[in-house]
Amino acid sequence: MKIERGEASEQASARISGNRTDTKTENLWQGSVQQSIFRELLDAFSRPGEVRDLTLLIEGTTAQRAVLATLMDGEATLADPHQKIAIGDWSLLQARRGTPEAARYVVIDGCRAPDFEPAMGCLESPEFGATLLIEVTAVGDGPLVIQLNGPGINGLRVLRLDGLHADWLEQRVDWVASFPLGVDILFFDSKRIVALPRTTHVGIATGVI
Repeated sequence: MKIERGEASEQASARISGNRTDTKTENLWQGSVQQSIFRELLDAFSRPGEVRDLTLLIEGTTAQRAVLATLMDGEATLADPHQKIAIGDWSLLQARRGTPEAARYVVIDGCRAPDFEPAMGCLESPEFGATLLIEVTAVGDGPLVIQLNGPGINGLRVLRLDGLHADWLEQRVDWVASFPLGVDILFFDSKRIVALPRTTHVGIATGVI
């Protein structure tokens, strides 16, 4: 995943200066907070399977909203097939609405089985492969145990998740088979995130839903 903030920090103040004056009390729209969250995202993708706790950065909101506020700008395309994004947040995010098959970012309910084929990028521009933002019940805890290895992992790393339909991991095998084409995944619960870039090899140990 090529993580880009675009003009997020510069646009943060503009987003809270319009009609939604109540958002001024939410720190996720502040540039300094978005910079901190962006660093957490960089660390997450450089250390696959390592859980990042955003609690101290996102007081009063959720990991989903904080990540979207950091990554979205007027150039980003965002799909929400499971209607996980609050209606009032769309104007603040400034992202262009897209389809799950074409958008650069797709917000997903991880309990539901995949029913679309995300963008994979192309050989000339593999970075245009989608980033799937998958909401689960718990990151770092739960019955689903997956084993990870690959770049950014020293040996083997174990990740536990709760609330993920196993078909996402099965589909991912096909989606990343033609590397460098493929998709990147960011799992999140209410406060924690963990990344699964396309370079990571995954094996399911226990807890398939």
